Amino acid sequence: MDLSGVGVWSQQLRYSDPGEAAEAAAELEELGFSALWIPDMGGDTFEAAERLLAATRSTVVATGVLNLWYCPAEQAAASYAALAAKHDDRLLLGIGVSHAIAVDSAAEPGRYQRPLTAMKTYLDGLDAAEQPVPQDSRVLAALGPRMLELASRRARGVHPYLVTPEHTRIAREAVGDGPLVLPEQTVVLCSGKEEAQAIAGGWLRGYLSLPNYANSLIRLGFEPDEVAAADGRVFDAMIAWGDEAAVRRRVEEHRAAGADHVTLQVLTADQTAFPREEWRRLAAALL
Repeated sequence: MDLSGVGVWSQQLRYSDPGEAAEAAAELEELGFSALWIPDMGGDTFEAAERLLAATRSTVVATGVLNLWYCPAEQAAASYAALAAKHDDRLLLGIGVSHAIAVDSAAEPGRYQRPLTAMKTYLDGLDAAEQPVPQDSRVLAALGPRMLELASRRARGVHPYLVTPEHTRIAREAVGDGPLVLPEQTVVLCSGKEEAQAIAGGWLRGYLSLPNYANSLIRLGFEPDEVAAADGRVFDAMIAWGDEAAVRRRVEEHRAAGADHVTLQVLTADQTAFPREEWRRLAAALL
């Protein structure tokens, strides 16, 4: 399982037209992206992963990330085993605890409690399943020090979402030399900051209204009010905006900080459309 190079993180590959998603996945493999990451915001994540695995030959397909509250460990282990056997162990299981506002708004208000304990219990379930998920085939969505420490012991590494190169440095120090550090980096290809903010400003404010992401930035030294505004230096720290050279510089910063693989999420004015031209431009510049 090649987890080097640069990948693509895409909600379109997960939730848009399945036929176009398969076609786009095949092209992304031809362009040279080493992994395709898909989110879990409801629905059968393994079904979506299987479509992408079937459309590709060697590219890793990764969940970025499976919401542990919605998919029991035994079910996840069985689904993983079936797809790994069929597709040459190309499925990487990224697992996360999500956010209280998302989990508690579902059928069981108050369900989101003690997320670190919930993750430990989930990993125990994956280990105890009839067909266990190998430790080398799972990574954790870790932002804070305790989840990073858990990942260093019980997973192949970490997949931090919405982070900076400085967080990548902290993650590398926390997990040590062996485990993988696989950050997501959000990207806007544009002519200037005004355009970048028009595309990504509201998107970023929505994410930074969630305590997990806001607290992650505050731990890095940002003030709560500037995190809430998601502007200025916060915007510049979180979003790689500009031309291909600007994106390449940000990827290199993550690598210098200890990243093994960086997966790029491209935002455009139409966030439901497949950003295929942008993916082609990035492939030409980075791969």
